[in-house]
Amino acid sequence: MRIAITGGIGSGKSYVCKELARRGFSVYDCDEAAKRLLRTSRHLQQELIRLVGADVYRDKVLQKGVLSKFLLASERNKQAVNDLIHPAVARDFEQSGKDWLESAILFDSGFYLRIHFDLIVCISAPLDVRITRIMARDGISRSRALAWINAQWPQEKMIEHSDFIIQNDGSSDLGAAIDRLINQLNIPK
Repeated sequence: MRIAITGGIGSGKSYVCKELARRGFSVYDCDEAAKRLLRTSRHLQQELIRLVGADVYRDKVLQKGVLSKFLLASERNKQAVNDLIHPAVARDFEQSGKDWLESAILFDSGFYLRIHFDLIVCISAPLDVRITRIMARDGISRSRALAWINAQWPQEKMIEHSDFIIQNDGSSDLGAAIDRLINQLNIPK
């Protein structure tokens, strides 16, 4: 059974994935995989150089500023980079042998269309809770945290497209909710 875990920034999906790991489930982290592939995949590096320019890597190290400038220049540029990275991450997940996947941009990126998931779990939290978490974690202003939230798919839309919702509002018993997910769906480890 393949299970995707998603949720907006500050919802606590990474925390839920750590709790799943404590229960013996290995979760594939799309963000970490993309970073690793950009460091290690010669093919991906060559394609990114072809697209962005030779200065996107210096001494085999990704120049995040160069990539960011390219991404922010246009929606077309952003889509072109995503069209390189997302298929590479999807292939890597397919080869990972893992059944669980964590992706903040599961829907925005169309990743859920690249791979069939038997179940999509959305971790949700109230807006104020999310803002507070982001501000504390990243040391940023409320307006900056809200801008990051608004740059992603709306939480309500994620919930509509998900099969199972875990409320992570800071007062609900999150461990019990994770156990309910595992038990209710009879998911093997």
